[in-house]
Amino acid sequence: MPDAAIVLDRTFGNIFAVTTAIGLLSAIVDNVPLVAAAQAMYPMTTYPPDHLFWELLAYCAGTGGSILIIGSAAGVSVMGILGIEFGWYVRRMALPAALGYFGGILMFWLMWHA
Repeated sequence: MPDAAIVLDRTFGNIFAVTTAIGLLSAIVDNVPLVAAAQAMYPMTTYPPDHLFWELLAYCAGTGGSILIIGSAAGVSVMGILGIEFGWYVRRMALPAALGYFGGILMFWLMWHA
């Protein structure tokens, strides 16, 4: 396992916290390179293809980018096309997006632990 994965695992302790942190990072970094990096950090010998880690990572990286509009290429494109200002987005949309993000993680956790 690469060093970054070891640091994440030691810092956060479980896959729900690790994937949540990666998803929050996707609010700043585009999710495609972020998921590619996660795939390199966690080989299939660590988590097989059908493991809940990959499902939760897909959710977190995909939706975490919506917390800040700059977290996805689509968000940056919308800023340019529609003239949405970053400050406007943060004031009006970041909190609802974050609530949806964490609510989805909670529902995912409940599905796996109920």
